[in-house]
Amino acid sequence: MDLATILLSVVVILFLANIFKKQRQESNKKFPPGPKPLPIIGNFHMMDVGRPQKTFMQWGKEYGSIFSAKLGKSKSVFLYGYDTIKEVLVDHAEFISDRPFSPVFSKTTKGYGIVLANGENWKVMRRFTISTLRDYGMGKKTIEDKITEEAECLVQKLRSYEGKPFSNVSCITAAVANIIVAILLSKRFEYDDPTILRLMDTLAENVKLQSSPWVLLYDSYPFLGKLLPGPHKTFFKNIEKFYDFIRATFTEQKKELDINDQRNLVDTFLAKQQEGKLESSQYYHNENLTVLVSDLFGAGMETTSTTLIWAILLMMKYPEIQQKVQSEIEQVMGSAQPQMEHRKQMPYTDAVIHEIQRFVDLVPIGLLATSQDFTYKSYFIPKGTSVMPLLHSALRDKKYFEKPDEFYPEHFLDSDGHFRRIEAFIPFSIGKRNCAGETLAKMELFLFFTSLLQNFTFRPAPGAELDLTPETGFTNSPKSNEICAVPRR
Repeated sequence: MDLATILLSVVVILFLANIFKKQRQESNKKFPPGPKPLPIIGNFHMMDVGRPQKTFMQWGKEYGSIFSAKLGKSKSVFLYGYDTIKEVLVDHAEFISDRPFSPVFSKTTKGYGIVLANGENWKVMRRFTISTLRDYGMGKKTIEDKITEEAECLVQKLRSYEGKPFSNVSCITAAVANIIVAILLSKRFEYDDPTILRLMDTLAENVKLQSSPWVLLYDSYPFLGKLLPGPHKTFFKNIEKFYDFIRATFTEQKKELDINDQRNLVDTFLAKQQEGKLESSQYYHNENLTVLVSDLFGAGMETTSTTLIWAILLMMKYPEIQQKVQSEIEQVMGSAQPQMEHRKQMPYTDAVIHEIQRFVDLVPIGLLATSQDFTYKSYFIPKGTSVMPLLHSALRDKKYFEKPDEFYPEHFLDSDGHFRRIEAFIPFSIGKRNCAGETLAKMELFLFFTSLLQNFTFRPAPGAELDLTPETGFTNSPKSNEICAVPRR
């Protein structure tokens, strides 16, 4: 045997030994426990597709505060209970800062924007978004005045129903949409404007479609795209329609752009493009702008407006609570226009708003991914693993909420009737990926809610029964109910 053959044999042996060593090491690394999956479909057959959080909660009780399940080709890790969610997302935030890869959203966003972006693009867009939202009034008097003006427009619209039943709540969604549209584009839409109605319908349809079995199946096995029925195709068409509107809008704004007189977030982004820096070409390009505006429009409209609609339904369900809120409004505000400075004098109203968010549990499941290999409580979670904090389990955590399954505003009141904060209240999530618009959403909820209850008493239509069962899907959207907004003055 010549020397070359001997050396080659040694290299091959060392290479194989290294592979076997790695395999032994991997086999010794524990992955969180969970239900046994089937080939190809994983654990999908065990899930309540209409209420997936119910299934996940059952698994949490069975397998513990951190468990795994296979939803498609790869396993996901779930965090159950506030203490575990906080420990992982806050105390170990450096490991959990990504979004998981999704064929559906990779096809539409291409990694741009803020909601589903990762890495440096996400960092740059998040910094830009937070600083620009602050510049245009988030948390300040300027945006507060805009919200109170819009709330008055909404009040006048509801007055036009003269206390008669209505089920079309698009005016509430449009009112909330006008706040983010003002920040993004310096526009305001009338509630019956075909453009805003079309945009809202498109977004609402996609919220439902993205949790449909066919879209979920496509997301797990995109090669089946041509064989599957059409929901995923409708989803993509709706996204493209929305992008077309955004592109047309900022193309028009570019013609009028005055760098020395920037009017809104789009102007500020377009001005960044002209700075001539390396960052300008790397991140401040039109593709990023399109997805960013889409992200902010959807996030700024859908969650807050849906929470307000739930708020009205819950006040109809619990008229005694509605009456207590109205009494506090009369005591503190009288007939004056609601202002944020009133909130600290209104502990009961503040508690009711918090309890609405907790009870409604609008987004029960978060969606994150490990940005690097991570070991937690002896469990090894590789980089790129989907991590799903069950926000539902925090908002229903018996350790923090006395009556977790009931609508009980007293959760947020101490024995003296003062408002009290509860750390497990995390409807906006926590950690590096918490909602960038949380401050704006809280301001909108307080000002819209108090304006509506100052002017109206909400009641069910005569003889109608309220249906507070959420629509099926990954978000808890309310079903259509007839509403009577009875003027109080």
